[in-house]
Amino acid sequence: MDTLPAQNPKAHHNFTVDSINLLASTPPKHVSGPLSAVFGSASGFPELQFFLEPDGQHSINFDLRTTQLFKLGELQSLCVSEGSEIVKEKTYSKGITIQFKEEEESSSFHGAFEQWKSDVTIQGSTLPNGTISSSKSKFDDKIESSSAKMYFHYYGQLLHQQNMLQDYVRTGSYYAAVMENQADFAGRVVVDVGAGSGILSLFAAQAGAKHVYAVEASEMADYAQKLIAGNPILGQRITVIKGKVEDVELPEKADILISEPMGTLLVNERMLESYVIARDRFLVPNGKMFPTVGRIHMAPFSDEYLYVEVANKALFWQQQNYYGVDLTALHGTAFQGYFSQPVVDAFDPRLLVAPAVSHVINFTTIKEEDLYEIDVPLKFSASVGTRVHGLACWFDVLFNGSTVQRWLTTAPGAPTTHWYQLRCVLSQPIYVMPGQEITGRLHMIAHSAQSYTINLTMSAKMWGPGAEQGGILQTSSCRLDLKEPYYRMSQPQAYSVAQDQQPNQLLQSQDLQLPSLDDDGSDFIQPPSNDSTVHIH
Repeated sequence: MDTLPAQNPKAHHNFTVDSINLLASTPPKHVSGPLSAVFGSASGFPELQFFLEPDGQHSINFDLRTTQLFKLGELQSLCVSEGSEIVKEKTYSKGITIQFKEEEESSSFHGAFEQWKSDVTIQGSTLPNGTISSSKSKFDDKIESSSAKMYFHYYGQLLHQQNMLQDYVRTGSYYAAVMENQADFAGRVVVDVGAGSGILSLFAAQAGAKHVYAVEASEMADYAQKLIAGNPILGQRITVIKGKVEDVELPEKADILISEPMGTLLVNERMLESYVIARDRFLVPNGKMFPTVGRIHMAPFSDEYLYVEVANKALFWQQQNYYGVDLTALHGTAFQGYFSQPVVDAFDPRLLVAPAVSHVINFTTIKEEDLYEIDVPLKFSASVGTRVHGLACWFDVLFNGSTVQRWLTTAPGAPTTHWYQLRCVLSQPIYVMPGQEITGRLHMIAHSAQSYTINLTMSAKMWGPGAEQGGILQTSSCRLDLKEPYYRMSQPQAYSVAQDQQPNQLLQSQDLQLPSLDDDGSDFIQPPSNDSTVHIH
């Protein structure tokens, strides 16, 4: 832990300025000097104070974590703090111009400002409510600012939190996982990663947590604070910290992390990386994580209705006389564009044409960098003869409690969640016969818009007598952007059950019974059955 600049004898932290102008006043208010300008951390965070009177009774304070300093000339500077003044529930920036008497004093002041901005690290013990590190965030290094702004704006709205809270499969599964495993929470320190409304923090407090740190970067942190204050018996053991888990400092380590970091296809929004970073920063050795494990399940599907629906979207561009304009030059591009959108909806599990394979992500051991690129080999044996229109995907997560192991699943045929399921539709379907082998690859590459580019290839191998001498018969590929799905929320069509196929026959991989975890958590995945394959990451 670095020392505070104020404790560093080389750090000059007391300056004299000739005058300042308060820009928030109309017209700007001029305050003559000499005035004292002092860098310090008496409030528990790095700040710059301008004392307006010799007795020090009145001052203007700037939080250096959100303050910028600009040089307007040799003797004049501009100091601005982002969103520090609140007037009639609206947030405004605070700013002053600073006039120095000598250029040397101006240069020294700017040097000290930069040193305090770059070097200061607040010690956790002085900040029971947490603080934000002044170093550049790892989150900001890999995520576009425009994407992050939209992301935090979205989750900062109560209506979207309500949508998740009203997903009773999601919320009920979390509540059950916590309350069934009170032994993991009672008397323990808990960190809620991406706390949102604070509901999971309240669950942890109900289970007897010693203290819960609810870390939330969006404006929802303010609502969470209000909700928690409205439950004072529980709230006295919960501290809301507004900031990213990549940036904040906590006064103590956590015995258990709880979070809801799952997006569409488990990995969308890239919050799993923040969950792993929180593990590395805050969790004690051998601490618990709720959830503990995630699995992505994949199976080929056949759905003529969906294929025709997606393909027909591009018919608009086949018009040769649209107000006198021939649109057909763009038909091919539009056709491929519609097939580049993953389809998010709830589908009938009888559309699956082979048992699912699974890709396992162990949150307790995976490295953050391993989530940047996910490569899954695909191999299936067709159960029926049909046209394969693409790959269907869903996920589940395990809460590996000491008392009860509970799964939360988004599988087709199970109660629907707000995640639904996801399907990658091929623009060129492939034909298969019963018993024919389907191979391929699902390759996902993370991008800076907090999502993934999906590259899917599926192939049908030769079948029947002499197949061992044959090669690939058909291949179809597509590239999709997980960030831009097609939300298809219509009710699934009623499909007849294929001959010799039971309705839930192809979902056997969802029903794996897991034994208790060993101490190192390495042996909790049961060896797959003959008709399903699990790829452990």
